Amino acid sequence: MAPTVSNDEYRQTRQQWHGRILLPGEVLDEVERSEPDTDPESGLTTVHDPSDYGDLGTADRPGEEGNEIGGAAHAASDGEDEENLTRSSAIMALGTVVSRATGFIRTIVLAAALGTQLLGDAYQTANMVPFAIYDLLIGGLLASVFVPFLVKRKKSDQDGGTATEQRLFTVMVLALGTITLLAILAAEWLIRLYAGEFTDAQHEVATLLARFMLGQIFFIGASGIASAMLNSRKHFGAPMWAPVLNNLVIITVGVLFLVTAGSGSSPGSVTTGQVTLLGLGTALGQVLQCAVLLWSLFRSGFRWRPRLDLRGSGLGEAMRTAAWMMVYVGVAQAGLLVTTNVATRAGVRAAEAGASTAGAGITAYQYASLLFQLPYAIIAVSVITALLPRMSAHVADGRKDLVRSDFSRGLRLSSVLIVPISTAMVVFAVPFCTLIYARGSTSVEDAQSIGLILMAFSLMLIPFTLFQLLLRVFYALGDTRMPSLIAIPAEVTHTVAAFALLFLAPPSRIVVWLPVAYGLYYVVGSVLAWWRLRTRMNGLDGRRILRTLVLLYVASVPSTIFGTAMVLAFGVLPGAVLPPLLSLTVGGLVGAVLFILVARRLGVTEVTTFLEMVRSRVLRR
Repeated sequence: MAPTVSNDEYRQTRQQWHGRILLPGEVLDEVERSEPDTDPESGLTTVHDPSDYGDLGTADRPGEEGNEIGGAAHAASDGEDEENLTRSSAIMALGTVVSRATGFIRTIVLAAALGTQLLGDAYQTANMVPFAIYDLLIGGLLASVFVPFLVKRKKSDQDGGTATEQRLFTVMVLALGTITLLAILAAEWLIRLYAGEFTDAQHEVATLLARFMLGQIFFIGASGIASAMLNSRKHFGAPMWAPVLNNLVIITVGVLFLVTAGSGSSPGSVTTGQVTLLGLGTALGQVLQCAVLLWSLFRSGFRWRPRLDLRGSGLGEAMRTAAWMMVYVGVAQAGLLVTTNVATRAGVRAAEAGASTAGAGITAYQYASLLFQLPYAIIAVSVITALLPRMSAHVADGRKDLVRSDFSRGLRLSSVLIVPISTAMVVFAVPFCTLIYARGSTSVEDAQSIGLILMAFSLMLIPFTLFQLLLRVFYALGDTRMPSLIAIPAEVTHTVAAFALLFLAPPSRIVVWLPVAYGLYYVVGSVLAWWRLRTRMNGLDGRRILRTLVLLYVASVPSTIFGTAMVLAFGVLPGAVLPPLLSLTVGGLVGAVLFILVARRLGVTEVTTFLEMVRSRVLRR
């Protein structure tokens, strides 16, 4: 459990950090100072009070990683000073990095233990279903309205929001218990819903796993409400660090399974005891994570006294406020259902066709997706966390020009790192995935298949980031209706493209093209969102954004060529470790230097400003 950081301790820590690291808020400030002032443009109005809504994060990505933006950003920005906001951003950024790092190790261990074939697909599907159900029925409400509702009531109620906390906690416990019980009883049908073409052995294993894993719904929800209440009390450490414990438990479970079952296990070869180890062990991780958060909540002063006097509590009104948010969550979960069905069908069909590349199902897709979302989770989320309170303040002042500048600056700064990372992913995806995944039950061919999927994903990283930032502009305006309406045609595009792959692509290549169908959601969504906001905001600084993106991609060309040459040159060496390791090391380091030199030569101001800040900090030390 991470200890609570006091303001005095934070000031000392910030002084120690001064001159050593750059926080996103500081970079935003520096870039803002380097750009000319905008002419005031007033007349901006909100659809609804933005403080009534929380952030849904990426609603179509359920799993242990969770939502890195979440309640901490909302709680920290709601009437708090800059120092507290910076503190919460720093804690969240560090917690996200450690959580993602241990989550990455967890994935490597599971890949070695379960592989990317039929057994891996059964585990991934069974473990995804409880998160999807929770997000659809409870998680969306908690993130979208209950967290900001709790924050507001703590400030306005005479009892400091104590009664609201008791009511909300009681309702959540009862709802979670009911949903969890019903889900466990419906385990078999839920697996059929998400994986309609599983083999008989796969279905049997997945159903048994699901009976254990669906119990996680209760503990996922209890962790969520505990995290929200801790965030509202300005305790940000435990919610960001508790997932690390969950990752460590699952890592242990994966190692134990590999030791007891050996590599190359299949749904037909695993025993009931081994399946129980996987299901019960995975659920135990959530139980321990929940226990840590509840203990932290107890230490913060919360004592639960069940209350069901809901009349006049405001919870019903808060739920009605969330109507459009829940439409968006529903559309996102429909997209997840489509993706899972297509990927699980692809895995079964590839196995039945005797495809040499067996990593062709939902497991390979998920492992590539985990790597795809890392740059956004660490880079863009940090920028968004620093950006949200700025945009909200400018919206409150009715300043179109400042909101437009906030959005433009946030996208351009995120792109400074995301563009070269995305191009590097295309070049190094296959050797990198071979290096980290090709062991145990995951063959070199399976790892290479994951790499091909990652290459397709990488092309969608900028549209994904653009769409997420556009959504935050809508949320800052208090508009939840338009994002939900935009999501519908975007999801129709994704659904048509995804199911078309089942008929147009070979079974072993369906999941390789599936990220393109997934990315079309964000391409269509970004086009529609940009069109709506451009009219409302009198433009979105499109020319400057386009110029920066073009220059960044041009600056990446020499690095891409050099990296490709290194992959081909070292690829002739024998082995599955040395060639990718050398190509990644030499190609990555030299490629990074080339990108910086070319970007400076092209005069990409966002890169030069960032480098000047780094140089001044280093010299100051």
